[in-house]
Amino acid sequence: MADTPRGEDAVLVAVQAALAHRPGVLPVATAMSHFGEHSLGWLAVSAAGAVAQPSRRRQWLAVGAGAFTAHAAAVVIKRVVRRPRPHHPAVAINVGTPSKLSFPSAHATSTTAAAMLLSRVTGRRLTVALVAPMLLSRMVLGVHYPTDVATGAVVGAVTAKVVQKAFEHRESRS
Repeated sequence: MADTPRGEDAVLVAVQAALAHRPGVLPVATAMSHFGEHSLGWLAVSAAGAVAQPSRRRQWLAVGAGAFTAHAAAVVIKRVVRRPRPHHPAVAINVGTPSKLSFPSAHATSTTAAAMLLSRVTGRRLTVALVAPMLLSRMVLGVHYPTDVATGAVVGAVTAKVVQKAFEHRESRS
């Protein structure tokens, strides 16, 4: 049958079948989507941290710089790769998107970068706790393939490392 989902479409259908019907899942996933849009939620967290802890201001600003840089990197990659978002009839699209391009997930890139840098500034292991739900939410909402979110996480991790090194280098010169 031609309409049977295969490959990554089949994974999305399975994720949605397992989770989307559970109480609260779609509203939480939608809220996470809005929080992560254009990395704005992470920029707000960064700004709040910089205001609340002036002695660690640069570290908090690195969180925002990392999230924004990761988001920008994802946008550039999307424009080069031009992979369309999921569109199989069996995949429910549960949220609007600003673009029809999916690879990589900018939510995954900015969240991974922010989480890694937040882990450094707070001294807590936050990466898995923050990244895994965001990656899963993108699939529950039907707007990204598994490889979109996985690649987004890798791009975000690399971006976080580069931003961290840049901030460390700048501080060592101060």
